[in-house]
Amino acid sequence: MQKEVNEKTIRLRYIRVLEKFVTKAISLLKYDNFDKELFKKATIKAFDELQKTKTCDLYSEYPLAVKNLALHIMHCIDNDIEDEFETKPNNFKDEKASILKQANLLAKLKNNNRYKKDKHKNKKFDDGY
Repeated sequence: MQKEVNEKTIRLRYIRVLEKFVTKAISLLKYDNFDKELFKKATIKAFDELQKTKTCDLYSEYPLAVKNLALHIMHCIDNDIEDEFETKPNNFKDEKASILKQANLLAKLKNNNRYKKDKHKNKKFDDGY
């Protein structure tokens, strides 16, 4: 029993840290005066905090989507850091758009899990018996 409770708390803590990382990265991307260097530094710092947290297996759709988005964000940052040392054209704007699109899909997924709309609730057939 104690081991099961411990696994649940570890999983919840891991999911919360993942959500915190993703939320911080997305809010930095949405700034009006977006600074790429500030974004990189803050995201790498938040990722270091994420690395300190004990990881666990995730099974539900939403936590897996959060984890995939966090990995995508770090992949984009790693690619951008590598591109600085090479002479490739910078495509961070495309990566920023893809991150924001995934974030919107993640928010939609989270809202779908919260409630379900009963479309024709008032028009159910009532035969009077």
